Amino acid sequence: MSGDGLKMMIRERAQAFGFTLCHVTRPEIDQQHIDALQRWSDAGLQGDMQWMAEPVRLERRKNPATMLDGVKSVISLAMIYSPPQYTLAEANSSLSSGVITAYAHGDDYHDVMKKKLKALAAELDLMLGKYDQRVFVDTAPVLEHALAEGAGLGWQGKHTLTIHKQHGSWFLLGEIFTTAEIEPDQRAENHCGSCSACIDICPTQAIIAPYVVDARRCISYLTIEFDGFIPTELRPLMGNRIYGCDDCQLACPWNGHAAKGDGITIDYLMPKGENNLADLASLLLLDEEGFRIRFRKSPIKRTKRRGLLRNVCIAMGNSGAAAFVPGLLNVLNDQESLIRGHAAWALARLCDQERREMVLSALVLQLAQESDPAVMQEMTSAIKDIKEAL
Repeated sequence: MSGDGLKMMIRERAQAFGFTLCHVTRPEIDQQHIDALQRWSDAGLQGDMQWMAEPVRLERRKNPATMLDGVKSVISLAMIYSPPQYTLAEANSSLSSGVITAYAHGDDYHDVMKKKLKALAAELDLMLGKYDQRVFVDTAPVLEHALAEGAGLGWQGKHTLTIHKQHGSWFLLGEIFTTAEIEPDQRAENHCGSCSACIDICPTQAIIAPYVVDARRCISYLTIEFDGFIPTELRPLMGNRIYGCDDCQLACPWNGHAAKGDGITIDYLMPKGENNLADLASLLLLDEEGFRIRFRKSPIKRTKRRGLLRNVCIAMGNSGAAAFVPGLLNVLNDQESLIRGHAAWALARLCDQERREMVLSALVLQLAQESDPAVMQEMTSAIKDIKEAL
């Protein structure tokens, strides 16, 4: 079978499994991406994701051939998901609701895609013969965006996500590494030009230069990956984003014509109503069991209850809605320090003259019982801010 015929057959089977885009490249990373990765790591822009800077994992990212003995080809695949069903203006004006990144509106893509990739790899075994194969979705030390660009699937935008002319950046990447020799596709050309829309729109100015994201300022990192107390200077900039952030994608001109999510073939990635614009008040009421039940199939489970409710407290504090005060008072003695501390910060932001004495009394009482130094600092600052403001 000719190289083109084989690739056409692979693409047909990939599409049958829900992968709208399927391209092939060699297991190599171009020097430009290698140098950029090293500079990013040396600057500590990965934040608390120290595993990304580990020498062994860093070298694996630079050399995909280390991920599978004898690998000859990498099949880069994309699965389309539905873009946000709201505009950026609508999200920013819905302050009683929490904004959740679009890919998390459906089921956990890690589970969905890995199952599909393994099934596709099994079919490739039958098509190609006895070759070794290995599948990856997001969690392994693989530079998936660089491989996708090398395969011609799309180019890496200035926000560091992969962009396709037709589908924008509303897709998720996965790879099949194989020892089979498959003719590679032509590398994608960059079409960002002089556009800086993604850089300009970022709420926290996390895109510090074209193609360079400081994870320590990125809302996606802060709300998902980071498991600590979010820096106070960044909290007001987060608005009502409680799990990830799509602002840079919503601002991208290439996503303008991809707004309907054309190409979605997997029902599991379609939005679930409760994971779209989420009601903040109901989220704050979730106990551990309630959290597990609601998000058991969602990638949101990754944050654990303490991370999500920490983010909810920040969104409430940014809402300007004093109606959230009773709920925040109820979690001042939550078992999780992250929730207690961020609730105190939010209360200081929302406290008005009418609720001043009630909020101050609650904070003083809880502070007297508090043993966590970080929470004590949050509560002390909240008390000071309320007294100075009123």
